[in-house]
Amino acid sequence: MHTDFERCLRAVRSKDARFDGWFYTAVRTTRIYCRPSCPVVPPKPENMTFYPSAAAAQQAGYRACKRCRPDASPGSPQWDERADLVARAMRLIADGVVDREGVPGLAARLGYSTRQVERQLLAELGAGPLALARAQRAQTARLLVETTELPMADVAFAAGFASIRTFNDTVREVFALAPTELRRRARPGAASALPGALALRLPFRQPLCPDNLFGHLAATAVPGVEEWRDGAYRRTLALPYGHGIVALSPRPGHIDCRLSLTDLRDLAGAIARCRRMLDLDADPEAVDGLLAEDPVLAPLVRKAPGRRVPRTADADEFAVRAVLGQQVSTAAARTHAGRLVTAHGRAVDDPAGGLTHLFPSAAELAGLDPETLAMPRTRRATLTGMIAALADGAVQLGVGSDRERARAQLAALPGVGPWTVECVAMRALGDPDAFTPTDLGLRRAAAGLGLPATPAALIRHSARWRPWRAYAVQYLWATDDHPINHLPTD
Repeated sequence: MHTDFERCLRAVRSKDARFDGWFYTAVRTTRIYCRPSCPVVPPKPENMTFYPSAAAAQQAGYRACKRCRPDASPGSPQWDERADLVARAMRLIADGVVDREGVPGLAARLGYSTRQVERQLLAELGAGPLALARAQRAQTARLLVETTELPMADVAFAAGFASIRTFNDTVREVFALAPTELRRRARPGAASALPGALALRLPFRQPLCPDNLFGHLAATAVPGVEEWRDGAYRRTLALPYGHGIVALSPRPGHIDCRLSLTDLRDLAGAIARCRRMLDLDADPEAVDGLLAEDPVLAPLVRKAPGRRVPRTADADEFAVRAVLGQQVSTAAARTHAGRLVTAHGRAVDDPAGGLTHLFPSAAELAGLDPETLAMPRTRRATLTGMIAALADGAVQLGVGSDRERARAQLAALPGVGPWTVECVAMRALGDPDAFTPTDLGLRRAAAGLGLPATPAALIRHSARWRPWRAYAVQYLWATDDHPINHLPTD
């Protein structure tokens, strides 16, 4: 979009927050870059340059606006919508892969050469993987500086900087303030009471309907791993350097995020997982605009616009849970998952609530005795087959995975049918066009609205909802009075 000067100019003049994260406005006279909705008076058009990423603006020598904080705007919805190399790379960079494994590690995960990855990112985003990761480190550093009382040396280490000098130079270059000045300018009382406990605001594009989003997560919560408490969805997170506990609450204009980590180097990755889980980088205007063109869906969209797809914090975890949920009730699926967690999950401490375990990884479940599972023999075989495939890499569901290849890998497993494949595609792989035409709840909703109720006919009708069929599913499911469609009450 950043190449369409007139469209970008109209967005800036109208201070349209829907375009925050789509592009960035750099002002040649001040050497500052902003988000489109920046409250300051727009500069003259001849002084504006538009960039596709904060990293590109920083690399061109612009520093972040202190008013609108463009580095903290919602991410571009493209990185969740698209399935190409650039989108997969951006999801992996957000997850911290470059900081942990370098550019060669990023390229290896994508299956391309380092040169190919750098060339494509530079061509589309105006910045290579190192510059993009550097911009993310700067934002992580700002969060830690402003929301904790950690010594600056600890902040630099936790944000992923190789040295204090690099940390200081980067913060000054990006924010035009020294780290100590950033901390002084932070709102009074913003610092967390305990090191490692962070209070953050996760932005999103309006509107957002929290009902099915939080209702689904709470209604399907695995005991010990997830819970709804004091108006917040809480869960444990298994992270590269340690583990964490997050509490997420819907608020007007943002999601309140309370995050406790055993290792602060996991901060950026934990935030990225929370944003993916709540689908916060979605573009509801685009989604609802297309779905509302269908006369059947239009009243549902008008009634509760901005529905998101409840996703997952861990793709492998969801794949296991999807098999556990085959042909059983929500309550039964929770019971089966809870037993796995108790028997195989790592214990954690949660002084603020009732969380007790991390969901076990595929490697931790690899030695599972199927005879201990209270389910039909065929589903036991499906579950152990899924676990083995995840553990040995035959099925790859990471944030940088190729969605169509992952679908094919899943479909090749005995006992994994189209419903399971599409559920995993929707909630674990984040495919916005995933569709479950054989789902009983979906077919019941379709029949009640006068839509075709057979899978084949429903697939034909759903062509008009592409590429947002996963969102159409949320609107259709919401016609049922099931707990997954209601914001929980304490």
